[in-house]
Amino acid sequence: MQSPININMANTIFSPHLRAIQLSGYSLPANEMLKLKNNGHTVVLELPQSMAITGGYAQQYRAVQLHLHWGATTGPGSEHTINGHRFSAEIHVVHYNTKYDSFKEAMVQPDGLAVLGAFLEMGPRDNPYYQELLDHMQQIQREGEEVLVPGFNIASLLPVNLKYYYRYNGSLTTPPCYQSVRWTVFNQTMMISRDQMLMLITSLRNDDGKPLQSNYRQTQSLHGRTVLASFQPTFFAPKQLPAGDILAVLFGVLFAITALAFLLYIHKQRNQNAR
Repeated sequence: MQSPININMANTIFSPHLRAIQLSGYSLPANEMLKLKNNGHTVVLELPQSMAITGGYAQQYRAVQLHLHWGATTGPGSEHTINGHRFSAEIHVVHYNTKYDSFKEAMVQPDGLAVLGAFLEMGPRDNPYYQELLDHMQQIQREGEEVLVPGFNIASLLPVNLKYYYRYNGSLTTPPCYQSVRWTVFNQTMMISRDQMLMLITSLRNDDGKPLQSNYRQTQSLHGRTVLASFQPTFFAPKQLPAGDILAVLFGVLFAITALAFLLYIHKQRNQNAR
């Protein structure tokens, strides 16, 4: 029951019981300082216990930290893959079950952890929410370095629509790789600019002093596990588009409908004149 895995969309099973993920306490005030650290394997943002998953799981889960996985200038670096496709990067927000007293206690229990995962790809413009983290990367270049960053809306690092996701039972992707994670992998993709992606993959050094790149684990065998989907497998939720792009699409569709109606009207008029 190891993670990450390749999610073959054709083999997922639609579950109407999977409800939208609901988050509580994710919008943090700027005066709440958060610790951002280079642990030699990734960049970690420690999160307050006031943040929680309150819907979409059978139990409530309290936030602990978030971190990212990325590739190099030579290739992408998400951990999970969809139909064999690896995305540029992936964010994980780690939580533990509130029925346990601590993350340490929960991490060895079968229902102990819940991780929210989202894919990152490169788009045409900067993402201001990811910039909240990237602005401080140069201050934590070496392993063990840390810096305090102002609080912000952590939910903005995840897709706006939390209804569409995959769910399976798996593990932590770094040692000790405990098989205690109920994974939620969102189907929508977050967009950051090419410059932001370059900043992510070139800023940090690992415990050997070398560039911290391609910090993802290879996909693991399913070994008969079932991957559930909160949506019909034939429906592929679109990438998260900026508001301006959505409006452009809507106006384009409206124009096409109007043009079609006009052409049908002209055709009808010509037929009547011919008679």
